[in-house]
Amino acid sequence: MDKQKVRERILEIGIVPVVRAASSREARMAADAVCEGGISIVEITMTVPGAVEVIRELTKSGSAGVLVGAGTILNAEMARRCLDAGAEFLVSPGLNIETVKLAGREGKLMMAGALTPTEIISAWEAGSDFVKVFPCGQVGGAKYIKALKGPLPQIPLVPTGGVNLNTAAEFIEAGAVALGVGGELVSAEAVKSGKREIIVENARKFLAIVAQARAQMKSAGVAAQGGR
Repeated sequence: MDKQKVRERILEIGIVPVVRAASSREARMAADAVCEGGISIVEITMTVPGAVEVIRELTKSGSAGVLVGAGTILNAEMARRCLDAGAEFLVSPGLNIETVKLAGREGKLMMAGALTPTEIISAWEAGSDFVKVFPCGQVGGAKYIKALKGPLPQIPLVPTGGVNLNTAAEFIEAGAVALGVGGELVSAEAVKSGKREIIVENARKFLAIVAQARAQMKSAGVAAQGGR
């Protein structure tokens, strides 16, 4: 899949499920459950044992057309292994310029992590396609995203950390183009116990919230234009 299509899918769905698990088997189960719930995107973090092989298996099997990315990428060497395994996008917790450059050379989508305005601008100027604002919940959550969008409206922000079923709509309304969601979607307890139905239901709930928030924003925008 080319980078533009990867970007379009992330923007369309608006959710990037972050999979952390204690084993490769659990990670594959979580990825399948997320997809069954309607989110055809999954980020396999490098904290998963055998993460690179999980990415390879998921991309080879083409699990329900799921878009597979690699998360917790710390350097270009790690990024290279994931790209060779078939990862379609890369996500990092912080800004590593060499990783951003590698993604650019390979024509793969990059979501570099940043927190402060300076870091966010640096990530964007380095060529990151989206900027992951992490850990967002600890610095104000949706209010922080709204504050950033004032001076930086052109930078597509993906908050991660602090995103749950109660705050998801607020993040979308604040200007987030998509949401990075970990344990609130891919529940550690559900993964460990093999209760995939919990993950499936969580995925459906997050999809509904994002869709509703976007629809309300669109309606409000149309109403505002009509009142001018």
